Amino acid sequence: MASAEENEKNRKELYARLDEMDVYNRTLGKLAFDQECCAPPDGLDQAGADMAVIDKALFGLTHDPRYVQLVTQLHQDSTGLTAVQKTMVDKHYEAIQKNAGLTPEFSYELSCAVNQAYGTWLKAKRDNSFAEYRDTLENLIRLKRQEMSLRAPALQKGTCYDTCLDDYEKGVDSAMLDSFFGQLKETIIPLVSRIQKSGKKIRTDFLSRPVPIPEQERFSRLLLDLEGLRASSLVFMTTEHPFTTNFGPKDVRVTTHFYENSFVSNIFTTLHEGGHALFMQNEPEELYRNHADNAMTDGMHECMSRFYENIVGRSEAFASFILPKLRETCPGRFDDITEREFYEGINAVTPGTNRCDSDELTYCLHIIVRYELEKQFMNGEMSVDQIPAEWNRRYREYLGVEVPDDREGCLQDVHWTGMFGYFPSYALGNAYGAQILHAMKKDLDVEGQIHRGDLSGILAWLKKNAFSCASLLTPRDWLIRVTGEPLNPAYYLTYLTEKYTALYGLSPEN
Repeated sequence: MASAEENEKNRKELYARLDEMDVYNRTLGKLAFDQECCAPPDGLDQAGADMAVIDKALFGLTHDPRYVQLVTQLHQDSTGLTAVQKTMVDKHYEAIQKNAGLTPEFSYELSCAVNQAYGTWLKAKRDNSFAEYRDTLENLIRLKRQEMSLRAPALQKGTCYDTCLDDYEKGVDSAMLDSFFGQLKETIIPLVSRIQKSGKKIRTDFLSRPVPIPEQERFSRLLLDLEGLRASSLVFMTTEHPFTTNFGPKDVRVTTHFYENSFVSNIFTTLHEGGHALFMQNEPEELYRNHADNAMTDGMHECMSRFYENIVGRSEAFASFILPKLRETCPGRFDDITEREFYEGINAVTPGTNRCDSDELTYCLHIIVRYELEKQFMNGEMSVDQIPAEWNRRYREYLGVEVPDDREGCLQDVHWTGMFGYFPSYALGNAYGAQILHAMKKDLDVEGQIHRGDLSGILAWLKKNAFSCASLLTPRDWLIRVTGEPLNPAYYLTYLTEKYTALYGLSPEN
């Protein structure tokens, strides 16, 4: 057993190496941000090639024998390490084990394929042509399957897709998700049917009123400030498919996409991405000092983005607060809309083809389509050529809509440029958020705070109970810590049922 002094020496050496790796990771992230936000179309391939070269250098650092030795020694003997330091070492050890079977040549090939896929996808989407992206997608699937197969047997999770899932949502597998999504379908699909049969008409004409982009941008910045984000540590830009990224708590970057004839798309995108940014700005400093930050699962991250987008943003209390602000920012455009009409309009159930602009109730049906497809094609049960038709068929079956083209169909999301297994995180995040809301209400007048437009109490509660420990725990342990029990989908299904039954005035007979 090493002495505490020896382990402290090894820890300091390890941290020096991690500091250098962080520089490479931040550089890759900034290049990716540039690629998605401001690089010209003709420069996308060059950006991807540059990223692959830097990623190749990072591969050398993460596979350096001395780095592996340091992590392994501290993993086997953590004498003198704090709980945070031990968690950090364990996570790096797991990453080493996952990547041990990768060769530099394969890693570079995979990196090139992923980094250059974005430009190909973007052009294919703009051209409305799955055929343009078909070969790239097939190659990515092949490479990701190979990557999963190169992991040690102990780290493979039954199927290729289950192994992919472990990278995004630790402890979750297809069996658990099949049960989870089955419960969601059993409640959501009949509820949508009851709403459609109810005959209630909700006013939505004002949702497509043109709103100039400068007015939308001003309102977005108001929303980010309302959420509690530090403007001096924040960048706000636009991109094709919005995302949020960070390079430490003092450099967090939020993106949106403006549509002149759909101002609400930007409102909820901004609230969503702002929720991610709140997580990034408010983890404890101790985690950043010890390279233990931003280690929560993607479902835990999506929990916060969906919480602010829907539980806060689509609530009647929030609609009441922001409508006057919207009138101030966009003078003369919404003077004829009542608070109730605004609330009902932004929550109208309108099954459609677009996930990002989906209503809150049918959102998870979009996720289920993607989950079922990627599970099949990653496990070799579906060919790439079958994807468009299967996508369209399931949209007819689950949402009752016809997909008009590839742009609104299987080319809609950026995720299949290398992220296979991420989509379930959105739905899990929804369920986590409803469960956290139930716990939060025991301590706070949540609706009252939202109605007043003062979200500081909500943020303080989340900082104390959720943000402080997320990177140190699995989703199960995190939920138990925050809410007192593991995932219970009943909270989410009750939330949806109560909200939409009241919104549409449904009775048990409907």
